[in-house]
Amino acid sequence: MCIRHCAGAILKNNAMESLSIVIPVYRGAENLPELTAELAQVLPTLAQHYEAILVDDGSPDNSWLVIQQLARQYPWLRGIGLMRNYGQHNALLCGIRAAQYNLIVTMDDDLQHPPTEIHKLLDKLNEGYDVVYGSPAQEQHGLWRDLASQITKIALQSSMGVDIARSVSAFRAFRTPLRDAFTSYHSPNVTIDVLLTWGTTRFAAVTVPHVERRHGTSNYTFRKLARHAINMITGFSVLPLQFASLTGFLFTLFGLLVLVYVIGRYLIQGTPVEGFPFLASIITIFAGAQLFALGIIGEYLARIHIRMMDRPVYTVRSTTAEPTDD
Repeated sequence: MCIRHCAGAILKNNAMESLSIVIPVYRGAENLPELTAELAQVLPTLAQHYEAILVDDGSPDNSWLVIQQLARQYPWLRGIGLMRNYGQHNALLCGIRAAQYNLIVTMDDDLQHPPTEIHKLLDKLNEGYDVVYGSPAQEQHGLWRDLASQITKIALQSSMGVDIARSVSAFRAFRTPLRDAFTSYHSPNVTIDVLLTWGTTRFAAVTVPHVERRHGTSNYTFRKLARHAINMITGFSVLPLQFASLTGFLFTLFGLLVLVYVIGRYLIQGTPVEGFPFLASIITIFAGAQLFALGIIGEYLARIHIRMMDRPVYTVRSTTAEPTDD
């Protein structure tokens, strides 16, 4: 009753809206019954037509079995099971492409995004924005996870090219037509937030609570988030290549200054620069700069190689029945 009371006033403003909730699922069997029970109370207060799409991203637990049971219990819920674990953003893209209503809200399956806060995103969206993020007031993660999240957001800002990137979260609402901007995208390296920038620049964020995880532990580690940051920078930005070019220019300038110093000393003092350590240091610096630049170029070549293999973004194993309005 509390949930209906908190969100009840929103129905008047959003009664004509239709809403799709997309949730990627990985090791979420324990959380899903509670999450769908809360959605069942909130969604009728937000829209006349709604659905929830649970995308099982190759979970090793019994998440797919739970999704099937919930789909039989809730007529507005649909499940999509992927062949293997493709990654959170790939699963999100699958659900986004399957959504049938004019607004999409994405959220995690761990209950850290309260369904009662969805109305805040929709209210902000109604102010004329195309994408609204639910930015956590205080994230409930450990030190290393928070550090990795900040690194990822910095990388995301360089890829998105918008200031709102530092407020990005998995709790987001956007207009479904935006997916038309990346209909032809087929690379296995997916970052939903970057793809959304291909369709709009009207982003906003609202502050929402970020509650503690009720069951299980996070599947994201520092290593996974750091790798995700590298994939974002090299997959959706040429900033590393520009940095490599700048590094090459600076070291070329440094080499010219060293050459001027060596020739000047010989002309002025009549003696060359002595010492093997000096020569070894110069060679080491330049060799390091070259290997660094080659490593960046190699990352981009690897992306081209992956695209040429034409690996699928995701492959669907099975689905539940089509949802019906409640």
